[in-house]
Amino acid sequence: MRALFSDILDQAKNVRVVGTAVNAADAREQIAELKPNVITLDVEMPGMSGIEFLEEIMETAPLPVVMLSSLTQAGTETSLKAFELGAVECFPKPLKATPEQFSKSVGKLGKIVLAAANSNVRDRKVRAEQKSSDVAFEWNGHVAAISASMGGIDALTTMLAQFPANCPPTIVCLQAEPMLVDTFIKRLDDMLKCHVRPAKEGATLIQGAIYIAADPEHHVVVEPGHPPKLRLMARDPVDGARPSANLLFGSIARGAIPAVGAVLTGMGSDGARGLKLLRDAGCETFVQDRKTALVSEAPEAVIALDAASKEVPLDALGAAVLGRCSMS
Repeated sequence: MRALFSDILDQAKNVRVVGTAVNAADAREQIAELKPNVITLDVEMPGMSGIEFLEEIMETAPLPVVMLSSLTQAGTETSLKAFELGAVECFPKPLKATPEQFSKSVGKLGKIVLAAANSNVRDRKVRAEQKSSDVAFEWNGHVAAISASMGGIDALTTMLAQFPANCPPTIVCLQAEPMLVDTFIKRLDDMLKCHVRPAKEGATLIQGAIYIAADPEHHVVVEPGHPPKLRLMARDPVDGARPSANLLFGSIARGAIPAVGAVLTGMGSDGARGLKLLRDAGCETFVQDRKTALVSEAPEAVIALDAASKEVPLDALGAAVLGRCSMS
């Protein structure tokens, strides 16, 4: 596995592998000597586990860490734990490295490592245990639309914890591994007082529900109506993203649906153009403050287009969105 990932990263543009380690003790010495920008860390290691070593790294000398984990039920639970501890991303270990899969992995993992190298891991605050909000909320008919990618699972956990049981209908466009998102949805649904479910074709947007779109085979858009509905579209990726936040936000703007939009931490620029369409349509739009975003590429793209009404720190984003969806 070390040889496979070293080969993948050596082929990635602007990435250089400076060392490999057989276990945590070996890694500890090499990190001190080589001072890498990013660490890729396997969950499964002899002796101290990857999760235990990740916790040590984040407590002693935080560094950007990309976890390598299996796409199983246990693997996705472990990945969520890694995000809680401060991992920048969790990348699935390939079960079968066909030439086509290998080629895809080269580009994807290379981009992840480069984004991790420029992430705000050292400034990240450990997330406290979140409890669902008991705030009094009276809905004004606006829907909430949110996008996130790298660092999004941690950011969404913090933001959505502020949502009450009768929260506005909320659609989240999330770029992450589908199996990991399935586990994330179940965890959020248990944690929050509102309902959290995957985005499905024809789903009616109702109060008290959060719909998470992460199917890499389909885009999600909102169809106007009373109430609006979700539609899934099997189209090519848009600017490299599927589902595309630009398409989601754009469909809401074109349908003149009362809404508030927000772009959170993430790689690339997906969501920026769509958020600008929302703002131009008269909707309130927010972007996560770059200092609190684990990966600031997406927020920076939003700010460059002047697509957000306001830049908001992560711990205040939930309240900001709820405020624009409230009668008060």
